[in-house]
Parts: sequence; structure tokens; C-alpha cells
Amino acid sequence: MTDEKLALLRAHRNNISRYHRLLQTELTECERRFIERRLSEERSAMERIAAATFPITFPIGSVMNATTLEATSNHC
Repeated sequence: MTDEKLALLRAHRNNISRYHRLLQTELTECERRFIERRLSEERSAMERIAAATFPITFPIGSVMNATTLEATSNHC
């Protein structure tokens, strides 16, 4: 199961790279909008798969507090 999800993540990453390269070329406004929409869809799909595969999250406040405490303890 994880191998399948990793393969999906790689496929989305490759598509994102391809869309970034295409955006560097000369495109009509319609083509650009289409590619930007697809790029957004690929990023969203990749984020969903990554969140489901690796559900570890860190509360931002906890990280900020730990960083602040570490910084202040180093100055004493």
C-alpha cells in the first residue's frame, strides 16, 4: 500500500515539474490558465496523499515555543 502511495507521490511530483517547465515557455493566456489550474490540482492531490500517508503533524505554536525557549536558554 505504501509503495503505491509513494508511486503516486512521485507521479504528482513529476507532473508538477513538467507543468513548471511548461510555464517557462511561450503560451497563450488560455494555455497558461489551464496549466496553472492543473498545477494547483496536482499540488492538492499530492498534499492529500502525503497527509494520508504521513499523518504526523506538529502544532505550529509548540514548535515556535520550543524554538523561543531554546533561543532564550542559549543566551543566559
